[in-house]
Formats: sequence, structure tokens, C-alpha cells
Amino acid sequence: MAAKKDYYETLGVAKSASDEDIKKAYRKMAKQYHPDANPGDAAAEEKFKEVSEAYGVLSDGNKKAAYDQYGHAAFDQASGGFYNGPGVDIGDIFSSFFGDGGLSEMFGGSRRRGGPRRGADLQMRLNIKFEEAVFGAVKDVQMQTWEACGTCKGSGAKPGTFPETCKKCKGSGKDRITQQTILGYMTTEVTCSACKGEGKTIKDPCVECRGQGRVRVTKTLQVTVPKGIDDGQSIRLSGKGEPGEKGGDSGDLLITMNISPHKVFKRDGTNLYLDVPITIVQASLGDEILIPTLDGSEERYNVKPGTQPGTIVSLRGKGVPSVRNNRNVGDLVVKLNVAVPTQMNEKQKEILRQFNEAMGDDYKNHKKKWYDKLKESFK
Repeated sequence: MAAKKDYYETLGVAKSASDEDIKKAYRKMAKQYHPDANPGDAAAEEKFKEVSEAYGVLSDGNKKAAYDQYGHAAFDQASGGFYNGPGVDIGDIFSSFFGDGGLSEMFGGSRRRGGPRRGADLQMRLNIKFEEAVFGAVKDVQMQTWEACGTCKGSGAKPGTFPETCKKCKGSGKDRITQQTILGYMTTEVTCSACKGEGKTIKDPCVECRGQGRVRVTKTLQVTVPKGIDDGQSIRLSGKGEPGEKGGDSGDLLITMNISPHKVFKRDGTNLYLDVPITIVQASLGDEILIPTLDGSEERYNVKPGTQPGTIVSLRGKGVPSVRNNRNVGDLVVKLNVAVPTQMNEKQKEILRQFNEAMGDDYKNHKKKWYDKLKESFK
């Protein structure tokens, strides 16, 4: 997954920029990339999300301080991030600039305050074994998320009581402010300060959730790890993120894989790699050997007489299945390494001396002939 872009770079401002400069930069880019101004433009929509996320952090003093010190890690809960403050509501940012309608009204749309709101997406990392990534697995995963408060059934009000229609805005979620200007009296609408735009207030908040209507819980999910997934790849579980508000859809859960290395096998894509030692005698005379595979079985292989050190052989279909199509399986690539003895007794040494004499001058002079060829190549 691609690394996040620096928030200051996203807004095109220096790290020393003032709050006003950050606000001006965001306002300009939000107008430029807003989806209502760029219908059907996926790139503009993605850019709009990036600048909104950047402003949501840099416009908040606490978040900005955490970001300046720790970067994106301060907000990545899956990687040990510590910041647990409230999330960023893009609509609230727009309201502070343009009134309750935000940019949507400028482009002919509308935004309903207090309506259904989709839950936030969650991210986490999952540590799995090398074999689990190759063959797949089912893992139990614990995660922290929000769920509707069981005491107040998500209303936020103390049991036996109910949220009341805001007396200040009469349930509209908006305040109307009239001001005299050089052009006459002008009326604008802003978010109601009493109900924060929800249209309702809670007189007696629920003790369990303190009026939020939701509580933090730890859940255990069963996650199916697909065969062939590679290190750093992710799976998305739709609807397993934070629950929505007021009937909104739940967000998604994105799980990124951390795969532990194997002691013997190595992996590159769908191929596995293995070094197999053979003796000088096996390399010289040939032999049938057993090559271990990742699933615990063994494959028979006939070493040819005269096999040289570093010879590569491939066992077809003994590698890793493709995560996109499990019928496509890579190979097990084996490197045959000739093991040279490091300790020999006098009898063994004498046998090797006799062997060397028996091979004749052609064998004993092979190094000299090779050196002569090397010198010839430079002429």
C-alpha cells in the first residue's frame, strides 16, 4: 500500500505556515477539487479527500502537534498510533467556511445535517506465518471499534428519556443570522450552536456512553487469509469497520499482512527458492536425492553425474499459488550446492591424493589451462 503524502505537501504550504495560510490553501483546493464541481472525475474526488484529511489534522492544534512530532504514525492505530481524538467531519469544515450548506449548495447540491453518516474505515496489521501466507489460513483477530450503546439503544439519552427537539433552531440544525452591510441587510445560515446541527438536544445523557450513543468495545473477528497473499498486501472486509451513525452504513476494515520469514525457504512472487547441499561424490557420480517441499512432503530428483556447484533445477507447480487464481502455481527453484568437507583424517586425505594422481595431467592442469584462456582474452 502506497505511503501517505505529507500533509503540508498536500496543501502546498510550508511547515511554518500560519493557521490562516493553511485555511486559505485548503479553501482554494477544496473549491477546485470538490466532487460537485468535478462530476464523475475520480481523480478529483480522491484529491478532495486528501486535502480534506490534511486540513482536518493541520487545523486542529492537538492533532497538528502530534503530526509534527510523529508524522502519520500518530494516527495509525494498527501500527501503535496513540492519537485517539475525534475524527474529521468534512461537512463541519465546510460549514466553518461557507455556512451550513457548504460547497454542495454552491454547486446545486444539498447536505442534510443530522442524517445518516457512514462509519469510518479501520486499518490494522496482521502477523502471519510464511506457510499461512502460502496455503491460506483462518485467523482470529481482535480489534477495537465503536458499537451502539446497549443501555440507551444508541439514542444517547438516559433510559426512560428521549432526545428533545432543539429549542433554539426548532429542529432545523441551523441558526439564521441577519447582519447589516453596505448592501443592506443580509441573512446567512450557520450550524446551530446549541445542538451542533443535529436538530436535537439531550437533557439527561446516558451514563454509560455519556450521551454519545455508542461505546468503545473489543471484538473478535474470524479472518480468512487467502492462499498466496504476499507481504504488505491487504484484504478488505466490507462493513467490518466502525458502525455508521443514525442508520448509516458501517465502514470497511482493511487488513495488511506482515509475513514472518521462513528459516529455509525464500519467496519471490509465486516462486519458492531453496538451497540443497550435495556431496562431492554425489555431484561427481550422480545420485537420487530427496528435495523437501514447503508442505512437508519430499520430491525425488536424480542428480546427473558431473553436476557443477550452483546448478539450478526447477520443480514445476511446487511453489506458491497466485492470490488472484489459485490454479496458477509457481515453481520451487532449487540450487544444488556442493558441500566441500572442512575436516578430514589422514586416511581420507590420502584417498583424495590418490584420486588426484589417478585423474592424470588433464585434470591436474585444468586451473593452468583456465588461466591461459583468461590471459588470451585480454590480448
